[in-house]
Amino acid sequence: MRWHTRMPHSLDSEFVREQLELRAVPLAKRAPTQGEYVLYWMASTQRFEENWALRFATLEADRLGLPLLIHHGLDPSYPYASDRVHAFVLQGARELAARAREMGLAYRFALRRTRDDDRRVVDRIASRAALVVTDLFPTAGVLERTLRFADRVACRVVMVDSVGIAPAAEFPREQSAAFQMRARLLKGLSTYLEEVEDRAPRRALGESVLASLDVEWLDLERLDITREIARCEIDHSVGVVSNVEGGLRAARTRLEEFVGDGLDAYDERRRDPSDEDGSSRLSRWLHFGMIASAEVVRAARAHAPPPVLDSFLNEIVVWREMSLNFCLRRSDYMKLRATPQWAQRSMAAHKDDERAVIYSLEELETGKTGSELWNASQQELVQSGTMHNAVRQLWGKSVILWKRRYGDAFRTLLHLNDKYALDGRDPNGFSGIQWCFGRFDRPFPERAVWGTIRPMSLERARSKYDTQSYIQRWSGATCDPPAAAG
Repeated sequence: MRWHTRMPHSLDSEFVREQLELRAVPLAKRAPTQGEYVLYWMASTQRFEENWALRFATLEADRLGLPLLIHHGLDPSYPYASDRVHAFVLQGARELAARAREMGLAYRFALRRTRDDDRRVVDRIASRAALVVTDLFPTAGVLERTLRFADRVACRVVMVDSVGIAPAAEFPREQSAAFQMRARLLKGLSTYLEEVEDRAPRRALGESVLASLDVEWLDLERLDITREIARCEIDHSVGVVSNVEGGLRAARTRLEEFVGDGLDAYDERRRDPSDEDGSSRLSRWLHFGMIASAEVVRAARAHAPPPVLDSFLNEIVVWREMSLNFCLRRSDYMKLRATPQWAQRSMAAHKDDERAVIYSLEELETGKTGSELWNASQQELVQSGTMHNAVRQLWGKSVILWKRRYGDAFRTLLHLNDKYALDGRDPNGFSGIQWCFGRFDRPFPERAVWGTIRPMSLERARSKYDTQSYIQRWSGATCDPPAAAG
């Protein structure tokens, strides 16, 4: 199902040129080089539709009279590499391979199974390229890896921003509060959502060129994913989520389910963590760029009544773009020092406050605290690779009370989220954890341990939603009063 807003622009249109002027970021001013093709190194935007990097690469290939090669890869060196993430990416890649053949795109996937395997596949491919285009993405190590790559290769390298609805260049400075972005984002939303008619490059890449690159490409359409990831040097203890599959098809199925059952009452149902369909649950596909956030917003605009639409847009447009801006404009987004000055003063003043109970990392990771609600939320994360937003904030805030130092709590939350969440190492995740420590928030009346950081109580959650159903779903327990909740 597609949700169209108007007739799409052609790829050669003025609209596309204007967007690419905002979205393309050249990394080095190098003279044009001779090459056999333009290379698009697919990283964080793992789709063909509404992919501004692919659009830029296609236009450049046509301008240079060259074919286009789309290279996509996966290796075991990313933080928290696991069966869970590998399977999700490979499922999406298998779908891309089938669709690339239908669309006339030269898409190839390389899997580096161990850390001792060939580390320079993309360098060798780039050595024969006239230009390399890749994705602009601030987290998950994508930006750092791209900058190192650009220093090594001889040709021009251009990053293109496809992750947000609005071009990131619209907000060149850090925005510290949602209201600073909301009016401008919503005012320009119709423009950001205008569609483009994508097409393959005019010149096809010959099989002889691909064969000469000396790369072991995966036969994705015949791949036994379970067997393949068992050969990879990754964490096999973080298992595959069996009822969730990577790729655009699965993302669109979930979007259609949400539009059909959940969106109309989103502003109410999203607060109940035991309501599986009350929120979109699209974050895992959005994180890997398997579906464009613009497509999700078009679907919402086509179906949701105005009050509900406002609530949903506040999440997927305002807060998601706010998180992206934070991670793009702050290199310390993974550090506690990125919190506001008032929060840092509060933590300094209360660093020695006595905690009622301290839990080890193992106790937290296995969900063995005195709070059955917190344990259930951790089990949801471990088992499903995600966590309902209604309990995610409470999950994060509680750890502040259970570690001797704020820095220990911060690092623990990063570890738990990035190890188990399919949308781990994402701007939304980093900004959400930062929010627990005062980022994007205001001071509150002073209390022990919390200081002036917004407090949250596990006990109060019982009055807000059906905690018993949620606990029974994820831990099979009954809802007893939580211990040491603060």
